[in-house]
Amino acid sequence: MSEYRLHCFAQSGNAYRAALMLELTGQDWEPVFVDFFNGASKTPEFLSLNEMGEVPVLEHGDLVLSQSGVIMDYLTGKTGKFGPNAETERLEILRWTLWDNHKLSSTIGTLRFLMNFLAPEKRNPDVIAFLGGRAKAAMTVLEHHLADRDWVATDQPTTADFSCCSYLYFADEFGADMNQYPNTSRWLDGIAALPGWKHPYDLMPGHPLPGAK
Repeated sequence: MSEYRLHCFAQSGNAYRAALMLELTGQDWEPVFVDFFNGASKTPEFLSLNEMGEVPVLEHGDLVLSQSGVIMDYLTGKTGKFGPNAETERLEILRWTLWDNHKLSSTIGTLRFLMNFLAPEKRNPDVIAFLGGRAKAAMTVLEHHLADRDWVATDQPTTADFSCCSYLYFADEFGADMNQYPNTSRWLDGIAALPGWKHPYDLMPGHPLPGAK
């Protein structure tokens, strides 16, 4: 058995952050497929790992962790990689991680789910339009922030970058024209150039979905 076990599925941007962190830091890890779209995250077995019924869940020995930000912080402590070098950097990483969780990834993740994974008859166009506007506003904040810098929080890649990028590699699935975000696109290319990087669909199991075109 691998040292780390990550419960995840390929379509989850939240799980991608944790998987990417494990991969980029060269850990001995294995993905454990959670069949989310068929209710696997709501089974008693899974809920015994995480009562929130969400991925990712990381197992490391007897320790079980949920929430991607917590997992990344834990891995930073274990590996000494992609974390802060000073207290001011720690606070800046935390600032952008919390912003992402509240403004960027949460909005994009919900928008993408409604556009791609919800039954067509349940897709409310007004809700989709509202979330699309929120997503564009958050992406504009990130685009302006990256105008004169290579990384989100410090002068090196950190977990803040992995948090903010996690849903943006699915841009075609939520209708974003990345030509409108050249700074963000450059930054995403920089992350993709890190040794060991993989797209979420190549890093975690479950893609493509059965019956997907």
